[in-house]
Amino acid sequence: MAQSKGTVVLAYSGGLDTSCILVWLKEQGYDVIAYLANIGQKEDFEAARKKALALGAKKVYIEDVSREFVESFIWPAVQANALYEDRYLLGTALARPCIARGLVGIAQQERAPYIAHGATGKGNDQVRFELSCYALCPKIKVVAPWRLPEFYQRFPGRRELMDYAKKHGIPVPVTPQTPWSMDENLMHISYEAGILENPKVIDHGSHGAGGVSCICSLIGNFTPVCAGRLRRRPQRVTNTGDGATRSSALELFVYLNDIAGKHGVGRIDIVENRFVGMKSRGIYETPAGTILYHAHLDIEAFTMDREVRKIKQGLSLKFSELVYNGFWHSPECEFLRECIGRSQEPVVGTVRLSVFKGHVYILGRESPRSLYNEELV
Repeated sequence: MAQSKGTVVLAYSGGLDTSCILVWLKEQGYDVIAYLANIGQKEDFEAARKKALALGAKKVYIEDVSREFVESFIWPAVQANALYEDRYLLGTALARPCIARGLVGIAQQERAPYIAHGATGKGNDQVRFELSCYALCPKIKVVAPWRLPEFYQRFPGRRELMDYAKKHGIPVPVTPQTPWSMDENLMHISYEAGILENPKVIDHGSHGAGGVSCICSLIGNFTPVCAGRLRRRPQRVTNTGDGATRSSALELFVYLNDIAGKHGVGRIDIVENRFVGMKSRGIYETPAGTILYHAHLDIEAFTMDREVRKIKQGLSLKFSELVYNGFWHSPECEFLRECIGRSQEPVVGTVRLSVFKGHVYILGRESPRSLYNEELV
């Protein structure tokens, strides 16, 4: 065992990478505190705690930040109509600064000089985690194993990680038969890596992998939903079939995920441009986010001044780019959120819509701030 290097707070998920990294950090001489943020993923958090402790974590913090994730991160993105490269609703990009906020909080509480993550050296998440951590705590030091030669030369691929896990008795959910990576939160599920790196593959592993939706089992009837009251941000959703209403931010979002997920709403298969300059293929499922994107876009067009909307569209593009690239906590992104928030003052009303076989259909809308003149028309 190497000489002690101090305490590091690890962004821990319990998956292949972070489980192996936890053990590897201990080999390097760090005292490891595992931090697991509950942002809506389907997880046995108590089992994850026991696993991290069994792997040698000094402490384990499991923090439920799901409500904060919806109210402080998803809602501003809905207001912005945030869409990266015309298709991606930024599910992972929105989650990372939320997790980073919790990481920094625990590091400060424990007086830990280091933070570590399992993001690869080719992806976006390394930038998102690190820029957020440095913005919130400039003195923090980040340990990024996938950028350290002593780590990536030892583990050039997932096969080597799985061999390491087997050698050290690390139980992991990934097997050689299902070698793709899955990331889940309230906003979306993403599938990447492994066989999905071949952009021609269509029989991808996300089918039947327990995602938010299953494209193979769509309900055959329209589900009417009244996306209730929008007043700058979603306020209430009512199912016009049974009259059930949800009004708290978290409850509303979970309900829309359930409704839209059953219809396969929000599922896309895309190739995007990463911040580091390379293209990557990802499969995303964003059910509730897709419903709210269309509902908000509709009521905004109904209530917002034409010239303000033109300017706001440009701000939305820049906001989406900044969020995707990890600049949530930057001064320019904070400024954009303020500007976009100011534009939402008249965005008040009700949108009626249906979801059916992967699509969201806007059926009607009403607003006390409407700029539509029925008599003039």
